[in-house]
Amino acid sequence: MTTEQPGISVTRNELDRVVAIARDAARQIIMPRFRNLSDGDVRNKGNVLDLVTIADEMAERHIVAQLRDVWPDALMVGEESCALEPELRLALPSARLAITIDPIDGTANYAAGLPLFGVMIAVASYGVPLASVILDPISMDAALALRGHGAWTDRDGKVLRRLHMAAPTGLHQMTGKAAWRNLPTRNREKADTTFREMASLWDFRCAAHEYLLTAEGSGHFLLYTRSLPWDHLPGWLLLHEAGGYGARLDGLPYDLKRPNQGLLYAPDQRTWNLIHQALALD
Repeated sequence: MTTEQPGISVTRNELDRVVAIARDAARQIIMPRFRNLSDGDVRNKGNVLDLVTIADEMAERHIVAQLRDVWPDALMVGEESCALEPELRLALPSARLAITIDPIDGTANYAAGLPLFGVMIAVASYGVPLASVILDPISMDAALALRGHGAWTDRDGKVLRRLHMAAPTGLHQMTGKAAWRNLPTRNREKADTTFREMASLWDFRCAAHEYLLTAEGSGHFLLYTRSLPWDHLPGWLLLHEAGGYGARLDGLPYDLKRPNQGLLYAPDQRTWNLIHQALALD
């Protein structure tokens, strides 16, 4: 992550407002349209898996409007807004206060009627994430993180439990998600062997639920080959506040200016190095 210092801080009350806004969008817009979309309510943005629905667009507008009541001067960087105005994302690293919004992460699942999707919101200053919300609209439970104050799950404003990454373990006991198809490895055979030797690999087509599972200690690592901010800024803060370690695949901190540079997370830096070496990553 950038070495610049945050220009502001986020209070617990402000974080509670953000999760309340996410829940409001889920109740009013997202869930009433789940398994209730017509053919004209879904279209693709370039390929068959990059979908947008009417619920994505309506939920983003709803969330942005309510967030402006909390932070009128913030830069709002929504996934669907950036599809129309790509320059919004480019302004994120230099903004004193910015908010990223993924109104429905896992849209392909949502459109298919599969209950694996989430709402992801992060508050950042000069590219440094200060607070994050990842909401499961099915259960209405949320994972929250506040910079320097840890990560926890929330239900209706009450803390359910503190979140902690899984304990370090050997490669043979590890489970996790890996975007293996586009993996920038120097040795494909070694990487394939490593994946086969791990306990299990999974892919939910939904970063929100992958971050949730890993933050609560039910998975050991996450490996992504793209790092768009609305997909990964909330999870970056969540996993670090849950005690984990993450970096780009080249070992450097997350750089919002390079969305095509992947990310690798693990319980600690030693385990991160172990996975990185075993997969012969560049």
